Amino acid sequence: MAIISVRTRDGELHSFDGRIGASLMENIRNAGFDELLAMCGGCLSCATCHVYVEELPASANLPVSSIDETELLEGSDYRQVNSRLSCQIPFDETLSGIVIGIAPED
Repeated sequence: MAIISVRTRDGELHSFDGRIGASLMENIRNAGFDELLAMCGGCLSCATCHVYVEELPASANLPVSSIDETELLEGSDYRQVNSRLSCQIPFDETLSGIVIGIAPED
């Protein structure tokens, strides 16, 4: 089992089994979290899948943010040090136990 935990905007924490090979964005949306708009469907053109990586498992290796991802996040009023676009993070076994917070909508 590969677990993803999502903190919704109201502060509630929900955990579910993630699908290996899908992005965090796809996993979160497929689990029914409508707060994560992901309007571009993961094409790296909108930043509506903005999340906060609250906690990583010890074995986790997140990919480095690309220049495009960084530029999109710079346009957010809610950007934090731990901000990422969930469409840019492929989910694998090393991320089991990750805790993600859904960022406020810009």
